[in-house]
Amino acid sequence: MKLEQILNEPNVPAWLKDATQRDLCERLLSGRHRWLVTGAAGFIGSNLVETLLMLDQDVRGMDNFATGHKHNLDEVRKRVGETRWSRFSFHEADIRDVAACERAVAEMDFVLHQAALGSVPRSVKDPITTHDINASGFLNMLDASRRAAVRRFVYAASSSTYGDEPNLPKREERIGNPLSPYAVTKLVNEIYAGVYARTYGFASIGLRYFNVFGPRQDPNGAYAAVIPKWIAAMLAGDEVQINGDGETSRDFCYVGNVVQMNLRAALREDLRTSEVYNVAVGDRTTLKDLFHVIRDGLGSRGFAYEKAPVFRDFRAGDVRHSQADVSKARAELGYAPLLNLRAGMNEALPWYIASLTNR
Repeated sequence: MKLEQILNEPNVPAWLKDATQRDLCERLLSGRHRWLVTGAAGFIGSNLVETLLMLDQDVRGMDNFATGHKHNLDEVRKRVGETRWSRFSFHEADIRDVAACERAVAEMDFVLHQAALGSVPRSVKDPITTHDINASGFLNMLDASRRAAVRRFVYAASSSTYGDEPNLPKREERIGNPLSPYAVTKLVNEIYAGVYARTYGFASIGLRYFNVFGPRQDPNGAYAAVIPKWIAAMLAGDEVQINGDGETSRDFCYVGNVVQMNLRAALREDLRTSEVYNVAVGDRTTLKDLFHVIRDGLGSRGFAYEKAPVFRDFRAGDVRHSQADVSKARAELGYAPLLNLRAGMNEALPWYIASLTNR
């Protein structure tokens, strides 16, 4: 199918239609490849599956539904249509199962490894399970991919790796001490990736995500991310709780930027060593300002929220400020972050509202 036909379809993500992404689309459409997406039923994984299918790729998903949801894949199926969906296969499996990892990577060209147990508080409460999935499970996938000789292994790293490094913006070569068990597991991933490049010649790319948000992000559960949790609270008329004084800041990144980076990283051909890249916008927003962005966005769509936020104690393991330097990704991968917080929120709110109000 020609690019122009695809970009004119109603369900194509808005970021993909931007002129800066034409090169990426054309590279993918120039040949059909086989992609494995772990964590395919999750938030980021399902967005990757959707975009790859939209661009006529063959996709295999892997998930154990520990934190992912079948309804995410059902939504992807509706958005891409039955013809494209026929190019998707699914393995219900756990990355802690070595044999399952080997079966999943078999005959794949690219692996986009998103499966992990997220959340700093959850890792503080249960560090053993977090390590088992995020570190041991990662190693299973990395080694299986090496033995299967996949063309590129791209994995979800984390901005939590910066730990107590105080300088802003965060630059890839400058990290501090981890502040949570979750951050330790993500640092271990990067260390293993480096060792595999030096020992086996198997180079990979880690993407340090900064506070991603967007469609299919789960608002439920004790460890839900701040944006879907606050949107759900405002729509229900419940109080919004802010950890700390509200001056904590983050570099909030729309999921379309993350999908773009995964695809650009996978298609990089001149890789000789393992690399890591920041995935963010390069901006910084306080939690107080985030509250107003969400409240105003909902208000413009007919959902008024009048309550003031409630401030609580700071949360253990949290970094005070976070902002990315994305110049390395721009220079080496052609990354162009297209949507800042307000623009991304404008894209995401209709999905959040429909999901949380059944509209």
